[in-house]
Amino acid sequence: YQRRVHGDRSREVLYFWAKSDPTKSENDILIVNGHPIRCVQATRNPADLPWREFGVDYVVESTGLFTEADKARGHLQAGAKKVVISAPGKGDVKTLVMGVNHDEYDPKVHHVVSNASCTTNCLAPLVHVLLTEGIGIEKGLMTTIHSYTATQKTVDGPSKKDWRGGRAAATNIIPSTTGAAKAVGEVIPSVKGKLTGMAFRVPTPDVSVVDLTFTTVQETSIEKIDECMRKASRTYLRGFLGVSTEEMVSSDFVHDKRSSVYDSLATVQNNLKGEKRFFKVVSWYDNEWGYSNRVVDLLRFMAGKQ
Repeated sequence: YQRRVHGDRSREVLYFWAKSDPTKSENDILIVNGHPIRCVQATRNPADLPWREFGVDYVVESTGLFTEADKARGHLQAGAKKVVISAPGKGDVKTLVMGVNHDEYDPKVHHVVSNASCTTNCLAPLVHVLLTEGIGIEKGLMTTIHSYTATQKTVDGPSKKDWRGGRAAATNIIPSTTGAAKAVGEVIPSVKGKLTGMAFRVPTPDVSVVDLTFTTVQETSIEKIDECMRKASRTYLRGFLGVSTEEMVSSDFVHDKRSSVYDSLATVQNNLKGEKRFFKVVSWYDNEWGYSNRVVDLLRFMAGKQ
């Protein structure tokens, strides 16, 4: 085997490479902190993967290549029982956001599900609170200030998406599209068609923030909205929605497990005094670590329903 140590002393990860069979020409088992992980060759067709042979029940589809329902079902043909797409799904895919609509999961019906996007996981809890507390949303615009991701370019180059998307990620603020706001309508049907938004990709490697500006159905106040967010974070959205009352910046939220951390200070300070129906709320999210935790949460929830 080959021994490697990754990370600093506070979060040291010990891993080895090994062989499942001495006759193998190459290592095919990765052992991370004592947990063996079998590695298999990627295929162009998920139906060709050895899930039945390995006794795999759940597959997390994270390649980004098989987000369409028909393509993701290839994992089922290969022997898996359920597929969780770690991205917005396309076609006949049930979208589930933990803490918001995960209870709609039906193991007899939903075999391919989507964990939505990291931004939808941040935005949906905010919308959920506004509706649950009877405030309502008449219409709204969302902007996510989003860290760059692996789909972007290290230097200027061609982009299949758009011209701006091909510019160097670490040296530009790049306006981009996002379906996160519209996707909330798939999770919470009562706001379908009422929300839209855009993204700005910025030169930070992790942590993003949502700015939701909206008109309410009922008259209220930013103080009342603030109170509702705090209440939800302690009760029905505990573990998914957090509240920050300090002067935090993006790097302070690295490794935060919650889907959405409502910034009480930034929200209360940046609304019009005396306004009754037009508001802005701000919420942070670790778009990598927080989202990964939701995938695990969803898997555990689904397994508990079998």
